[in-house]
Amino acid sequence: MNSHQKRTPPKMDMYLRAGIQLLFFLFLPSAFTTAFSGIQSVFTQLGNSSPVVCSAFVTVLLALCAYTIIFGRFFCGYACAFGTLGDAVHSLYLLICKKRKKKPVQLKKSWRKPLSFLKYLILTVIVLLCFSGVYANMKGWNPWDVFSMLRASNLKLSGYGLGCILLVLILMGMAVCERFFCRFLCPMGAVFALLPVLPLFSVRRNRSSCIKRCSACERICPADLSLPDTGSGIVNGDCFQCQKCIRICPKSSAQSGRGKLRGNEMWFTLLRAAILAITLILAGI
Repeated sequence: MNSHQKRTPPKMDMYLRAGIQLLFFLFLPSAFTTAFSGIQSVFTQLGNSSPVVCSAFVTVLLALCAYTIIFGRFFCGYACAFGTLGDAVHSLYLLICKKRKKKPVQLKKSWRKPLSFLKYLILTVIVLLCFSGVYANMKGWNPWDVFSMLRASNLKLSGYGLGCILLVLILMGMAVCERFFCRFLCPMGAVFALLPVLPLFSVRRNRSSCIKRCSACERICPADLSLPDTGSGIVNGDCFQCQKCIRICPKSSAQSGRGKLRGNEMWFTLLRAAILAITLILAGI
């Protein structure tokens, strides 16, 4: 193996991302559930043949979609409470395995691509349930509600047995597969993946400067993605903008910025985080 491939990603970038994730988790943890409630609200009103009211839920949904169209899925990689939870669970599991000198269990790679379509099925089912009016009468099954209650230190989970079971299963999946929920189950992830994201800050690479047979960026990608070429205009909707591929690239071939801007500079990452926080606050979080 080429020694360049073993280069450790700059720790400052990792600490910065972890810090931003922690701040959003502590102070804006409801962004995901609020936007998801916006989807429920829109399709429930459509099913009732009622005019769609631009409630706080819908406003947050629209604001988050507009931000994603411009900046890509930066929210998923840096600000989503469920995504942060998944990163923490996966890291903790790997640490425990390392301490116990056990090989971590991993989700088979051959399963990952087929499972990535499951989030679209989940989104479709939720939309149909909302449109038919059934969703409003369903209670106790939603793992996101259970997570929100636990996050608010509300332990009154009577009647949420199925939701608790599903949350535990999701946590198990998060342990054995990085970004398990985001990749396979997240209905908001399905929405973001379907958006016409502009190629302004999409991650890409200059293959002409890549080390032959390196593939470090593909191996570290939590979504098993292959980076498109610079200038291709291709945007992969499953990219979480985690920036891991940019940090690990030994030749600085990968970037999500424009010109000389790589995209993982501290000031640029902080700027995108600040714009996202302001956007969510102004939208009513």
